[in-house]
This record gives sequence, structure tokens and C-alpha cells, in this order.
Amino acid sequence: MDKQKIVIVGAGIVGACMAYHLAKRNQDVTVIERHPAAAREVTEKSFAWIHTTHRVAPEYWHLYDAAVEEYHTLQQELSELEIHWHGALTWDTPPLREQHRSQKLNREQLEALEPNLKEYPDEAIFVSEEGAVDPIAVTELLLSKAQAYGARIQFGTNVTELQQEGSSLVGVHTSKGFVESDIVVLATGTGTPELCNPLGCHVPVTSSPSILIRMKTANKLIHTLISNAQFEARQLTDYTLLAAEDYIDESEENGPEAVGKRAFDTLRRSLKYGNQLELESIQVGWRPMPEDGYPIVGFQDHIQGLYLTVMHSAITLAPLIAHLSASEIIDGESRNELDPCRLSRF
Repeated sequence: MDKQKIVIVGAGIVGACMAYHLAKRNQDVTVIERHPAAAREVTEKSFAWIHTTHRVAPEYWHLYDAAVEEYHTLQQELSELEIHWHGALTWDTPPLREQHRSQKLNREQLEALEPNLKEYPDEAIFVSEEGAVDPIAVTELLLSKAQAYGARIQFGTNVTELQQEGSSLVGVHTSKGFVESDIVVLATGTGTPELCNPLGCHVPVTSSPSILIRMKTANKLIHTLISNAQFEARQLTDYTLLAAEDYIDESEENGPEAVGKRAFDTLRRSLKYGNQLELESIQVGWRPMPEDGYPIVGFQDHIQGLYLTVMHSAITLAPLIAHLSASEIIDGESRNELDPCRLSRF
């Protein structure tokens, strides 16, 4: 396949993964991002759990099964890529999708694994293969590697319209002028419908907000990633603790600030030395959520040159899906692994 002009709109984790895989295979890649830096939308507000045991429909199991292996492959390619393979510990939550990936730990084992909890359940589930990343660092690393392979990145540039001639896309109009393309990859999350609607292409994606709470710690208090009915938390670094909470509404009682402060108080009570925690920030991330909860990936059937990449959870799936998508775009052959992800299912 000849070198193609590929415009990627969006420089979050999905756009960065796409840029890396496409540029590595000698495509002419331009990434356009409206913010002045990468990962400034939902990516930076992600809890960034590589969560392979979601309760998902069987036709998507293979993607989650392959997600961890893809991260290990990426880590072998990029020695600078730091992934915290500390495993995930859960209790008082719905059962995991696949029991063969998990092990049951008793109270004594839990105390050895997480010595800083004040209270322990009698039993918990541990998935040793799961991990977590610094989402901003990963995104920036992938983009820098894409640049090393020749990709261009335009920050502070807003894509205003996709230009269609006949049944084909020919480029994108931006706040800094027109950029010609053979293929446009939309890695725009919740902004995807706005760009696609004028083309008569309906992409059923809505916003699913979540809350990320960042805290300073004097030293490392959590060794794995812990998810239970009281809190969901992990160490980002030895001196930064992250917690994730569900968004409720914008009221004074249940708005993000109130939810974040309750989570902060819960961790102060639940951890030995929790009184050392300092609240740093409470942020809302507007995750792109396809109508049925599963990724929308692939070429649009009626508009030549338009490739969609919308997914949750992007941290878990982006490296794998970008690898498969790059293969589709460059080799011109559909990857059957992505068949359940097509827009045509709606």
C-alpha cells in the first residue's frame, strides 16, 4: 500500500495510539488537537485502570483478553513506558467476568498485600495481571514516538468541518486552514457526533461523566489498585493517590465537589496514616459512551476515507484497537477481531 495522508483528529490516548501505529508503518500522519497539549480532555481525568475483567458481552471478551498482552508488547517496544503491574484487588462488588484470571485471598493474605488498611474483608478477589498507567505520560510518549517516525502534530488547532466531495472525504477545515487527507481518523470522543452529523452520519455517542480525585501523600499507602463498595483508589506515584467516583449530579449535596470530598474523607478514615492525605484536585471527565457501551471502530460504510475510533474504556483498549485499526487502514483488509465494533450494528 502506498503512503497515505492520514489526519488524526484528537490527541488523547486513542489518537496517540493511532498516530504511533500508523507512523511506525510509514504513513503520512498529521495529528490535530484543539488544546495546547496532549491528553487534555478525558484522558487526563482517567483513573487509567487496565481493567480486563469487565462484565462485558461474550462477543467482546477477546478484546479484553488481548488488551494486557498488547500492553506488554508495547512495553517491550518502548522501554520508557512505565506500567504499574501491581494487580487489582476487589471486594463487595459484582462478580468478575472470568474467574480463571482471578484468585481469592483470605484476610491474612490481604493484610500482607495491603498493610495500610484499617479494616479487611474476610475474602477478596485479586487479579494479578491487571495494571494502571499515568495516562498523560503514556499519551505524550506515544506522540513523541510517532513524531520520531515522521508524524506532525498541530496543537491549538480546532477542526471545524470535515470536507466531503462526492462520497469521499478529502480533508478537514481547521482554525488554521485546510488540511488535505486520504483518510480522516476521528479520535474525538464525545465530539465525534458533532463532526459526523453534517455528513449525514449518526454516531450514537453520549457523555458519561466520572470524577477523579487527586491527593498528595507523604509516602505510599496503597500497593495494588483497590476497588470496593467504599472506595476505588490507587497510587499514581509514591506521593500521589488517585480515587475514582461515579458522577451523580450538579447539586450542592451530590455535585462533583461534594462527592470528591466524601471520597477524600473515606480514604482518610480507611487508611493507616490517612490523616496525612491532602486533597489536591477534583475533576470531572466526560467519557465517550457509545449507546450500547461498546467501542465503535472502523470505516464508515457510506463515506470513503472516514475512520471512527470511539471507545470506553479507552485506557484498556486503545493500544490493541489502534494496532488492529492501523492494520485495516494500511493493509486494506478488515480485521475480524473488530467486527463487533462496527457502526453498522446500530
